[in-house]
Amino acid sequence: MRLTMKASIVIPAYNEEQAVGPVVAELRDVLDSHGIEAEIIVVDDGSADKTAQAAAAAGARVLRHRSNRGYGAALKSGIAAASHDSVVITDADGTYPCKYIPEMLARLETADMVVGARIGANVQIPLVRKPAKWVLNRLANYMTNAKIPDLNSGLRAFRRNVAMQYFAMLPDQFSWTTTITLAMHCDKYAVVYLPIDYLKRHGRSKIVPWDAGSFAILILRTAMLFRPLRVFIPVVLLCLLYGFVKMGIDMVRDPNISASALLAFVSALIVLLIGMLGDALATRLGRLNPQIIGVRTADFVQADDEKTGDQSGAQSSSNLPR
Repeated sequence: MRLTMKASIVIPAYNEEQAVGPVVAELRDVLDSHGIEAEIIVVDDGSADKTAQAAAAAGARVLRHRSNRGYGAALKSGIAAASHDSVVITDADGTYPCKYIPEMLARLETADMVVGARIGANVQIPLVRKPAKWVLNRLANYMTNAKIPDLNSGLRAFRRNVAMQYFAMLPDQFSWTTTITLAMHCDKYAVVYLPIDYLKRHGRSKIVPWDAGSFAILILRTAMLFRPLRVFIPVVLLCLLYGFVKMGIDMVRDPNISASALLAFVSALIVLLIGMLGDALATRLGRLNPQIIGVRTADFVQADDEKTGDQSGAQSSSNLPR
C-alpha cells in the first residue's frame, strides 16, 4: 500500500545512544517504501551520552534540551516544531515496530487520533506492571465512559492542532500520553485503536512500579477537569449509604436519628452540589464539546455509506474540506 501524505515523526530520547540510530533508520525505510514524505524529529532531552549525534548521523532532525525536562516536555517541543499537520510519536528504545505507522496515518483520515494498542500477538510488557495497568485502565474506562484498551501507549498518530490545544494542561513527564488520551475521549474526539506488537526494549526502562500511584492521581485530576461528576457521584453514594445504614441502626436501637447520620446526608448534598457546579463550569468552558471540526470521523462515513451507498459515500468523502 502506497500513501501520498506528509507527516512529522517525533521521537523523544533520553540516553538512547544505542537504540535511536536503528530506530530512525527503520523509520526511514518504512516511510520511503510507502511513499510517505516525512520529517523525523528526535528531541534529545538533556542526554548525558551521544544520543543527539547518533540521531543526526541516522538522518534525523535533532532538537536538544539543555537539561532533562521530561518525556512530555520533549514531545511538546517536537510537536511545536513539526512542519506537518499529521504527527506520529514513537519511542527511541525500539519497543514500537515502525511497520504500523503507514496504516495509522491512513486511519487518521477518518479519526482524530490513532493509538497503537499493545494487544497484538507479540507483546512483552513486564509482569510486574500488568496488575497496575489493569487497574488504571479500568479507572480510565469509568472516568471517560469509553473502552480504552491501552491508556498510555507511546505510539500514536494525531493532528497537530488537536494536540496543541491541550498543551497548557499536558504534563512534562510520562503521564503525557495518559492525559491526552483521557482529554480527547472526554471531549468526544474520534479516538481509534490499532492492535500492535510491543517488543523488548533496548536498555533500561525509565518507568518505575510506584509511578502507578501518580498515574491514578492523574486520571482523577483529569476527570475533575472534564467529567467532575464521575468523581463526585461515587462519594455522594458512599455518604448516602453510610447515612441510611446508620439511620437504620439508630431507629432499631433508639427511635432517634444520630448526628452522624444527619451529617452524612448533609455531606452528600454538599458534595453533589459541588460536583454539579464543577460539571457546569466544565461544560461552560467548552471542555465537553461534541463537535469534531475539520475531521471526517468513522461514524460519519458509515452514516453516509448507509444512506447513499458506497459509491456516493466515497464521492462525498472526497469533497469534504481538510
